[in-house]
Amino acid sequence: MILPENVIDSAVLVPIYRGVDGRLRLVLIRRSPGGIHGDQLAFPGGKHELGDGSMRATALREAQEEIGLAPDQVHILSELPPVETKTTGFRIFPFLALIASQEWVVDKHEVAEVIDIDLEALAEPSRYGEEDFQHDTWPAPRRIAFYKVDNFKLWGASFRILHLLLPRILAREWQI
Repeated sequence: MILPENVIDSAVLVPIYRGVDGRLRLVLIRRSPGGIHGDQLAFPGGKHELGDGSMRATALREAQEEIGLAPDQVHILSELPPVETKTTGFRIFPFLALIASQEWVVDKHEVAEVIDIDLEALAEPSRYGEEDFQHDTWPAPRRIAFYKVDNFKLWGASFRILHLLLPRILAREWQI
């Protein structure tokens, strides 16, 4: 169990944009190998730093550092409820953001690749799955839910953020 004083605050952007075909797209990253979240799919973001001033500032700074997304290219649509990881001790503050499509400038130390996916395609039932998974720090396998994205699985806190958010986006809760 992770004690509250050991929780690491972090923030992420959930960046979406309208593609040239008019369909909504989501931007994800695959973390570089190594580290506690290595090779996992995630949203751009990271740990809060003292100079950030707010969790929103953390999300914007991290997105710029990781994929070159300039803060002036981001329109925050909603601050979402924080989500805690179940294993690594992070409390994640997510921000739904409308962005412009662009060329990514990737920090290869943190990001192996940027993946963008059609949101309607991601919502298809065939993209959802569940399986027993054994994490290095777990005493026994656990049943996890995930979305299939290319050859990867989006699971954990990122899955939980998106799973609640995806139907709301597709129901046009926000003017996008």
